[in-house]
Amino acid sequence: MNIRYERETKKTFNQAIDSISKSLKDRSFGVLWQLNFKEKLSEHGIDFPNNFMILEVCNPQKASQVLSAHLEVGYFLPCKIAVYEREGRVFIGTVKPGHLIGLMGFEDLGDVADEVENILIEAIDAAI
Repeated sequence: MNIRYERETKKTFNQAIDSISKSLKDRSFGVLWQLNFKEKLSEHGIDFPNNFMILEVCNPQKASQVLSAHLEVGYFLPCKIAVYEREGRVFIGTVKPGHLIGLMGFEDLGDVADEVENILIEAIDAAI
């Protein structure tokens, strides 16, 4: 069981961020916030060698649906997309929402979690 979905892209790090952001928007997911780990660690005097960006993404209708059913799902929201660079290669990935919901045992949310997972996978595939 692989809890993450990840694809390599031939795009540059910044192109990959732009591409996944657009791909998500095309699928009614917005980027709420971005965290650039390399810059954040640099602020604390740490020279982190890899570009690593976390995008927190959300579809408001899906978020409302799952939070209305089980407020505790908020521990996993918003969904996260990672874009990172390792050894000159750029990757885009996410943790699969279906697995996260399964860990919580909320079987009634399986369909919506799988739907969100499929949309995120589609967005990543389109962005590469």
